Amino acid sequence: MKVKGNQKKYKLGLALSGGGAKGFTYLGVFKFLEECELIPDIISGTSAGALAGVLFADGYSSDEIKKIFTGREFSEFASIQIPKAGLFDHKRFFNFLEQHLRARTFEELKIPLVVVATDLDRGESREFRTGSLIEPVVASCSIPIIFNPVQINDTYYVDGGLFRNFPVSNIRGECERIIGVNASPLIAQKYKQTIWGIAERSYHYMFRANTLEDRTMCDILIEMKDAGHYKTFDLENVDQIARIGYDAAVHSFDAFLQEQNMVSLVNAVMARKERMKDKSENKILKNS
Repeated sequence: MKVKGNQKKYKLGLALSGGGAKGFTYLGVFKFLEECELIPDIISGTSAGALAGVLFADGYSSDEIKKIFTGREFSEFASIQIPKAGLFDHKRFFNFLEQHLRARTFEELKIPLVVVATDLDRGESREFRTGSLIEPVVASCSIPIIFNPVQINDTYYVDGGLFRNFPVSNIRGECERIIGVNASPLIAQKYKQTIWGIAERSYHYMFRANTLEDRTMCDILIEMKDAGHYKTFDLENVDQIARIGYDAAVHSFDAFLQEQNMVSLVNAVMARKERMKDKSENKILKNS
């Protein structure tokens, strides 16, 4: 695809942060985008954002993705092991992706995808855009200590959120507009004084610190403040979390339209679509 002058390669980009089970809010955002016929031209994702993003980029609808996860348990994605490189083995997660993904490479996806992971050996952020698909997605989701690192071409990778939890900057230069969805903004809440509770809270602080700049790069920023009390591996409340995402998307788009004084324009376009629909239906009736 040739790009002339300052014209961007993609019209609309969608950036999805990490956030564990809070990533189910993306299902609500996808639903809203489908209703508005706003399908992104490129998606970037970290951790939970990479998982939701790869399924959406693979052609699954929001309802189909929800069906895949509803009724599942954490044990279906990971098995506990004698701790060495991590508490859990991710072979079951590999199997899950192999079972459900139709694409096996980035090039086979219906929507271009950028997956962000952390190069554990060199201590830097790394993005994947081409080649084998499943390994980078698993790597992007592999929270250190909780899961084993993933080896790709002699290099070990872990959760992309360590350096880039909200991968807006990865695609900002290629897109005219970007919708950014931050599933895990840190909010004040109680946490358990346990190894798991402290580790989870510490990761959230680290993730928040590296999202500040990316938040400012979004044309439309959707943040899931009402999802803060859901735990990282909560698979019991998929519907409720998805609904939070849908409501947040509606609120953010309404606020954007109000700020841009575009409400009257949108209403005019919608009214025109209704008139065209009525004319089409009347024409069919006359010819029948």
